[in-house]
Order: sequence, then structure tokens, then C-alpha cells
Amino acid sequence: MLFSLTKRMLTTVDKRCLWKFMWNFGYKGMRSVQKFKKRLKKGVYFPPFLYISIINSCNLRCQGCWVKVDGPSHKISLDDMNRVINDAKAHGNAFFGILGGEPTMHPQLMDILRAHPDCYFQLFTNGMLITDEMAEDLRQCGNVSPLISIEGSEIVSDERRGRLNVLNKTLEGLENCIRRKLITGVATSVCQTNYELVSEPWLDRLIEMGVHYCWFHTYRPVGANPSPQLALDPDQLLNIRRFIVTMRKKKPIGIVDAYWDDEGNALCPAATGISHHINPWGEIEPCPIVQFARESIHTNESIYKTMTESDYLEDFRRTAAKATRGCVVLERPDLLKQVIERHRATDSTHREPGAGMHEINLMESRTSQHQPGKEIPEEHWMYKFAKKHFFFGFGAYT
Repeated sequence: MLFSLTKRMLTTVDKRCLWKFMWNFGYKGMRSVQKFKKRLKKGVYFPPFLYISIINSCNLRCQGCWVKVDGPSHKISLDDMNRVINDAKAHGNAFFGILGGEPTMHPQLMDILRAHPDCYFQLFTNGMLITDEMAEDLRQCGNVSPLISIEGSEIVSDERRGRLNVLNKTLEGLENCIRRKLITGVATSVCQTNYELVSEPWLDRLIEMGVHYCWFHTYRPVGANPSPQLALDPDQLLNIRRFIVTMRKKKPIGIVDAYWDDEGNALCPAATGISHHINPWGEIEPCPIVQFARESIHTNESIYKTMTESDYLEDFRRTAAKATRGCVVLERPDLLKQVIERHRATDSTHREPGAGMHEINLMESRTSQHQPGKEIPEEHWMYKFAKKHFFFGFGAYT
């Protein structure tokens, strides 16, 4: 598997893009985690990976979306992005997840990417707006990997995305990225209507298309229209984990997950402090689905100072880790509400007044990835090594 995947990367990826990935994401990413570990010994939490939603606007209306995609467009300015990224870089960071809305709708996206050739960006996108010209611009940048969402068949995609002909337009964007020799990924928010995509034939199809990695998110019923009927049951969550572990040994494609460590123990990246989220208004949230904030990128000139001094983020991490190794939003919305009220955090949904708390009050406790006694450890040595040293609980659950 590893030899075949390496061969695929060497023969299908632009050499400059590959070098940027290995240096900016690989070497610098590992170094940023090591600096994070050193800070933890002093009780200082500044995440090595920041996820930034740069715009709220989107060309789709997906089921269960938590972002306010209608109404006025709001976006983080180029100056603010440069300030945040430069401050994070000064403390060892090199990797940033770029989200939306639909981030390719931000008029200065390319300017953001070009301004930081010493960083690596993962672009979370539906791919529909990635023309061949844009894909070439991304290749010229060299420091970005598009992660393109595919939600199922044509019928399922249209239903999940709230628009017509979504799959074909998404596949066009995917093909443009592959043709331009970008490191290209496919993400799926797995729910009841597309659960069949968690399959070996689907991975084979992605490999045949030229996709380099995939990411199976599990659907979380949050937001204004949460669609709880789409949520997976506990057995399905376990099956996804089992499938990931098995396929990592067999298929020449990278398989990403953000929910388990090397021993198969569940974890929450926000609870461990390895990542937090900045929304399009610049407000700092524990994670994208926790839409309450106490601080913003404008609270201080330094994002490092703001995050490391945030009592709200600290309380969230402590409360979440004490309650569960899984997702506290799903399992214990009552505890999330208590954290919000303790710090008088403000609603960052930017929907009607009180919308965020109303949504939390309606949430029912449900199973997340934490299922004690049913852990499935990693089996491939590469994934096991990487997770053991660079993606684990970081002492949050001790």
C-alpha cells in the first residue's frame, strides 16, 4: 500500500506542490506539534492547527449546515488574514484549514495563499467553482490542497446540497484539480443517505479518478435545520472506524480521520487544544459547530495572546474532556450550555437573536465516536506512528 501510494504521489503530483506538501505540511507540521507539546508543559494552549472560515456566503444550501449562508456576505479581510497567519507563524504554526461558506467565493483567496508560501493550506470546498484556470492558479501557489466534498449519487447530492446538478459540477472541479496535478482530496459527511459510500468500491473509484486522499466526516445534526434523522447510529460509527483501519492497510490512498488516536480511543481536537476555529466575522470558537464566542481576532493585536488567555476556551476544553472523549456537543449539550452561560459567550451564528441557544436547547443527547470498550486500534504502522506522536489526547483525558 505505502509503495503504491508513494508511486502515485510521485507520478501524479506537480513536483513543486509535492515539495511544499512535504516541507510546509510534513516537516513544519510535525515541528508545530512539538512546539505545542512544549507549551502544554507550561500550561499554555495555542493550537498548532487553526481552521478559519473566511466567508459565510455559499452557492449551496446543504442539509444541516450551521453557517449563515444567506443574507449579507461577510468575509475576513486580506489584512486580517495576514495578521492572524503571521502571528500564528511566529509561534510555529504552518498549517491552516480554509473553510466557508464556500471559500472559493472569497475574492482575495489567491492573495491569501500567495502571501504565505511558507505555509500549507487545506481548502474545504464543494469544488463547483474550481475552473481549470483556478486549478492552475492553485498549482502556481503550490501550497494548497483542495479537499472537495462529494455527498453521494446525483440524487443524494442534490438532496443533501439543496441544488440541482451538484455532482456533475463538483466532479468537473475535481477533474480540474487532478488534471493540474494538485494533491487532491475528497471529503464525505457520512449520514444515513450516503452511508454506502463507506465502501471498498468507492475507494477504488477515487483511486481510478486520481484522488490522493479522502476524509470521512460523520454527520453532526446541528445548526438551524439539524436533520437528526440523518445521524448515524452507534453500530454505523463503529463500522466506519473499522473500515478506515482495514482500508489503510490495503488501498494506495490516504485516509484521514480526526476522531480517534492510535489505540482507537476517541478524541475531540478542540478538547485536546490541537485546533480551534475562527468564523467569517473573526470570532474565535472552540470548533466550527460550537457557535458561541467570547473573543475575536480583534480583541488583541495578537491571536496568540487572545487564545492563550481565553478563560472561555480553557473552560470548554476542560469541561469537554472531563465529560467524554467524544463530542460534547452531541453527547452533553447541557454542559455546553453551562460553559456558554458561565462566560456569557455571545451567539456567533449571526442568525436571529437567540438562535444559537435555541438550537442548543432543542438538542438531544446522542452517541458520538466515543464508545468505551469497543476501541479499534490502528493496524498500519505508518498511521499508528503518526498518531502516536502527532495526533493523540495530549493529556487532556488524564
